[in-house]
Formats: sequence, structure tokens, C-alpha cells
Amino acid sequence: MRGLIAIGIAAIILGGAVPPLMADESVTAQTVIDDFTMQPETRWRFFTDQVMGGVSTGGIAFAQDDGTPYARMTGRVSTANRGGFIQMQLDLASPPPEGTTGVRLVVRGNAQRYFVHLRTSGTVLPWQYYQAGFDVTQNWSEVRLPLGSFTASGALMRRLPQPTSLRSIAVVAFGRDHDAQIDVRAVSLY
Repeated sequence: MRGLIAIGIAAIILGGAVPPLMADESVTAQTVIDDFTMQPETRWRFFTDQVMGGVSTGGIAFAQDDGTPYARMTGRVSTANRGGFIQMQLDLASPPPEGTTGVRLVVRGNAQRYFVHLRTSGTVLPWQYYQAGFDVTQNWSEVRLPLGSFTASGALMRRLPQPTSLRSIAVVAFGRDHDAQIDVRAVSLY
């Protein structure tokens, strides 16, 4: 079911969501996209390059770690047959507020590089998106990706994504042959 998530400005006490050593007291309000507490399986979609003939495989599961819910994406990314991605994607119910400057994740994984893909009202073709990479470790950590760090996947797109035109956000294992495992327990915009 699409569009079930209501996006609102919420005060986040970072010490409750992230270990205190990562708290950033300068950010007290964020647009919470998902904290995986309320039926995330109704909002998040998983798909692979098989939609275009690739052979990558995987899945998404929702679990808890010490009472804190999270999503786990696992799979095998293969560049065979012109493929090379698996992803978990969430359609946004409405654009984020004016003044949004970045994406925040709380993640852990298998010491690999992953990506966030943003789609906007201007990314109408399936292969169009804005991409920013980040690395994960086996420990939960906060990742902040300023919108200025995202790059367009094609030349016919705006150079940077416009916050008010955002339509979806995805966590992606992309671009090379590897085993993927990434856990995500919070997604927000700042």
C-alpha cells in the first residue's frame, strides 16, 4: 500500500535513537520518514535488477534488536546480464518541507559501500535518480548525506535534487558483484 506514511516534523531526542556519542545537539527537529515501528512492510518495496533482465537476488525483512525495530536488506548483487542492484524503496506521501538539506540514516551492515537513491518529480524514466554513497560497519552509526552530495544519474536532469520535488527514497546495493547486508533503523530528512 502506497502513501500510508504521514510525514511530519517531529522532535527527535537523538540519545534515544542513536547511542549518545553520536548525538548532534544542533539538530533537534527532523522530518521523520520511517523508524520501522508501524507496519513498515506496507510501505517499503523491495526489487532487484530483474525488473530489467538482471540476475541479482535478495529480500527485505523486518526485525528488532533489543526492542528497536529495523529493516534488513540482504542479497547477492550481480552485474551479469547488464544488471547490478537490489534496493528497498519508500514512496513519500508528500514532499518534504521547504528548507530540507539532507538525508539522515541510522545503519549497520557488512562493511560494504551502499547508496541512497532519491527520485523526484523530474525523474520520470526508471533509470533516473540522484545517488549518494556511504559506508557501513557492524555497529549502528548515523549517516548524514547533504542533498549537495547527491549526483544525477544522467545528463538531462537537474544537477541537484530539489527538496520539494522529492517523491521516493531508496537504500541500494549497487554497481558491483558483492553480497549485501544492510540494516536500517531510522530514515529522516534534515
